[in-house]
Formats: sequence, structure tokens, C-alpha cells
Amino acid sequence: MNTIEQQLQLAILNLIQKSTGNTLAIEQIQIQPTRKEFQGDLTLVVFPFTKLFGKNPEQTAQEMGEKLLVDFPLVTAFNVIKGFLNLSIHTDYWLNFLHEASRDSQFGLISPKEDSRKMMVEFSSPNTNKPLHLGHIRNILLGDSITRILRANGHKVYAVNLVNDRGIHICKSMIAWKEYGQGETPENSGKKGDHLVGDFYVRYDMEFRKQVSELVEKGMDKELAEREAPIFLKAQEMLRNWELGEPETIQLWKKMNSWVYAGFDKTYADLGIQFDTIYYESETYKLGKEFVLNGLKEGKLEQLEDQSIWADLTSDGLDKKILLRSDGTSVYMTQDIGTAYQRFTDFHIDEHVYVVGNEQNYHFQALKLVLKKLGFDFADRLFHLSYGMVELPDGKMKSREGKVVDADDLIAEMLETAHQSAQESEKLGDLPEAEYRQTIHQVALAALKYFILKVDPKKNMTFSPQESIDFNGNTGPFIQYTHARIQSVVRMSGKSVDQLVLGDYLPNELELSLIKMIHDFPALVKEAGASLSPAIIGNYLFSLAKEFNRFYHEYSILKAELETEKHFRLLLAYQTGKVIRTGLALLGIGAPDKM
Repeated sequence: MNTIEQQLQLAILNLIQKSTGNTLAIEQIQIQPTRKEFQGDLTLVVFPFTKLFGKNPEQTAQEMGEKLLVDFPLVTAFNVIKGFLNLSIHTDYWLNFLHEASRDSQFGLISPKEDSRKMMVEFSSPNTNKPLHLGHIRNILLGDSITRILRANGHKVYAVNLVNDRGIHICKSMIAWKEYGQGETPENSGKKGDHLVGDFYVRYDMEFRKQVSELVEKGMDKELAEREAPIFLKAQEMLRNWELGEPETIQLWKKMNSWVYAGFDKTYADLGIQFDTIYYESETYKLGKEFVLNGLKEGKLEQLEDQSIWADLTSDGLDKKILLRSDGTSVYMTQDIGTAYQRFTDFHIDEHVYVVGNEQNYHFQALKLVLKKLGFDFADRLFHLSYGMVELPDGKMKSREGKVVDADDLIAEMLETAHQSAQESEKLGDLPEAEYRQTIHQVALAALKYFILKVDPKKNMTFSPQESIDFNGNTGPFIQYTHARIQSVVRMSGKSVDQLVLGDYLPNELELSLIKMIHDFPALVKEAGASLSPAIIGNYLFSLAKEFNRFYHEYSILKAELETEKHFRLLLAYQTGKVIRTGLALLGIGAPDKM
């Protein structure tokens, strides 16, 4: 079934051809939902056609409305507001739509085809010197949801994690453990591996600050003291030894990284996150170094007296970007060059999306320019999804000082908050123990994920655990509870969707509003995919759940006076529940049948 928008576009193309003799492309017909303050369902923008008709916008809209009223039976009325033609659509269309949508198990989703666009989404990208924290969670949830939404748009999408497992920051944790660890391990300490390594990253910073202060007190300039602090010099030496493959350093590196990977895996599992492929910086940075050295030989890059290698981006409005340090060690840009090449080579993708915070805007601007300078044509197919920072009510987090909210602690807090909220509201009291625990976990994750994903990715946000769990506000649990309420009604009816017959029932205004909202879902999935914004889905689901609850409180479903009325309302409830369930899945959120 073609949507009403598609049918209207074809009818308007035909109308314009008959009236003016001009043939237009279907993309030139702009149809959008009518604004709530005006009467109508769909609005046609007529400004592009005024020259064709030789009339002003109001006259053009009036003429087109009159002709559509005659030639297109689904249009029952129209009104003109300046250069906009507002059209009212026949109830029969909405009823037929509901009937067909209820029998479409993939409603709103597009299945991938052989020639579907191949895309890669990189997210998480943690460092192996600390556990995942709240900032990582926004990244992870955005990346996971965007992957799901792009797949729902018919693309072949690879979810990828790049683990930053080498570099000076990793060596800082390593040297701190070597100096002060006294053989501590996850097993003998009872600590989760990533937390243990993170503790030593904090210990490094504490010792570094102490040593810098001591040097400054002895008369050394602070900037020089930061370069000459003994623990920093040891970390630098460890990085050089690592790049040279010194066995003892490599053995320690592998051991501590294995602790971190085990910790990461547990956190990802708790969040319901999976990756198709994991890349490791330690395996890709050498390829980047090769490209940098080749670029130097070809005169595309420049080398300073201290032997460091740079890309001059001043002609593009940026500055000079270092690619290899004077001691030959790599920077982030070096490995990003290698991994970008490797991914396009490995997967033959059409586009690569980096989910990275907006503090790295410059980095990705520079990366694209450096790749172009080195001759890689895929540079224009890299896209940086730049998202805002997430903070707590009391301010920004600082991982070096240990002032962060660890992801694991946050998940545990959300579980406890969900449990307390359920106890207070008595919403889950009748569930068996195992089902109760599973539902609490789903509710906790819904609270966390929805609260973060409902915010436009480009905006900064403040996360509040208590606010996120409210069963009555703009929250994930509220939407879940609406879904569970619908499933309860469907179960109590004892009827399957195939047993429901619309008959000749004429829906009321609120019922029509729900059908029209359901009708919007496929278009919003496309919009969310095009703009890489899960917030579009999240806020739509809240509006849909809110509208359904208004309908539920005003009209009886199971006690409807007429059988046709009961069947219609059950079908409407069934389809609303299906859309909520599908939409929540695009956000990585489960939809319990009982709450």
C-alpha cells in the first residue's frame, strides 16, 4: 500500500502536468504533516509552482485544492494559509491503513537488499587504562541505537569498537602498577579488572602531581617539572620499550589489558551491547605509520629538525597537525589513518560514522584533510557524529582524578532505583521472582537509555537517575508501562489480531489521532536514520504513549457497547503496542509484557 503522501505526490504531478504542461520530479512535491493549529492532515508547499500557474501563492493553492477535491477522492476538504495548501484526508484511508499495518509484522522497518548501502558505525572506543564511565555510556547508547536505526532503514551496518590499547596513557597505568601494585590482581583484590587498572591510573596522577610539586619547590619551572617528573619519564620509557617490543613490557601490557577486557565485556553485557568487529589500536597504528612515512617521502608531509612529522593544514583553515613524535611514536591521528584505510578495505563500506564527543571536532576535521592529502578518496565518506557532553547535577567528570561515575556503579544504582520505584508504586508486586528480576533489569536500562537518547545528540545534557525512573513522566519506564498495559488488554480480550474485524465502525477524533500518529512512524524512522538522531524516535514514542493513555482513560476497550467498536479499539491498541515495541527496540530498550 502506497502511503497517502506517495499517492498525493503522484496525483499532484498529474494535476500540474494537465494544468500547466510541465513535468516535474516527484522530489519537487513537498508534503508535510499539517501544523496542529491548522485544520487538515497534510500540507502541500505551493511556492515552487506559482510560476508554472502564473498566479500568486494563495491563488495557486486555491486552484490546486479545488482540482484535488474533484480528481482525488481521498481529499475531503482543503484550506489555504498563504502559500500552504492544507488537505483533509478521508477516514477510509486511515481505516484501511490501520488494517494493513496491523498485518505487517515489519511495519516501519525496511529489510536490507543485495545492493543496500554498507555503513560502519564506530562507538565506545575506550582506553584500556580505566573503566567505562557515564560519558562512555552516552557514546555507547548513541552508537548502538544509531546502528539499529540505520539497519531499520535497510542499510547493511557493521557495529565496530576500536579499543585504544596502546599509548602514553596506557603506560601511565602500567608504570603505576609496576611501582606500587605489589602484585595486586582482580583475583586477589576482588576488584573488577577495569576498575583495578583505573585505580592505578588515578594513582599515577597522584604521584605525578606530588613529584611536580616537589620539583617546583626546588626552583624548577612548572612546565619543565611536568616534563622531568620521574614517573612521567618512566612512562615515556615504557612506551618506547613497548613500541620496540621489549618482552617484559609486552607481557605486563597483555596482562593488564586482559583484566580490562574482561571488565569491559561484563559492562557491555549488562547494557545489552554487541559489536560485529573489534579493532585494536595496537594492531592498526603501524599501518598508519607506514602511510605517514610514505607521505613524507612523496613530499605531502613535512619533517622538522627534531624528526617529528607534520601535516600542514593551514591552507584549509586549520593549523599544522603532528602525525609522528620526534621519538617516532604515534599519536591518535596516526592510528586513525590506518584504521580508516583498513575498514574501507576489509568491508568495502560506503560510509563510516564515528560516534565521538564534540571535543574531538577538530581531530576529525583534520583527519579528513590528512587523508585527502595522502590521496585517499574515501575521506569524504567519513562522518563525525559530534555529540554533546553528559554531566551530573554537580558538574563535569575528571577521570584522572577519579571524579567519575563508573558505568558499573551507575547500572547498579539504576537497578536499585528501579527496585525502589517498583516497590513504592506496587507495579511489579505480582510477578514471580525470576520474572521480577528480569523486568527490573529491563526497567532500569529503559530509564537509563531513554533519558540519554531522548536528548538531541548535539546538545549537552545532565543525567539524573531519580528523574529518569519516573513511571509517569517523560521516561522509558512510562513508555514500557503503556506497552504492558496494552498487552494486558489484548490478553484479557482473548482475541488474536487475525480475529479482529473493523466492520463499518466510524472512529472518533481521538482514535483518528492515534491512527495518524501510528501512520507517522515509518517516516520518522527514516528521518532518524537520515539525521542520526535517536531522539526523534524517543520523543515520538513518548507522544504516542501519552496519546494512547488519554484514549484509554476516555474510552472503554473491552466494555465497548458495540462489537465492531470493541474490535476496532482492540486493533488500535494492538498496533499501538507493536509500534511502541518496535520503537523501543530501535533504542535498545526491551518492552515487558507485564509490569
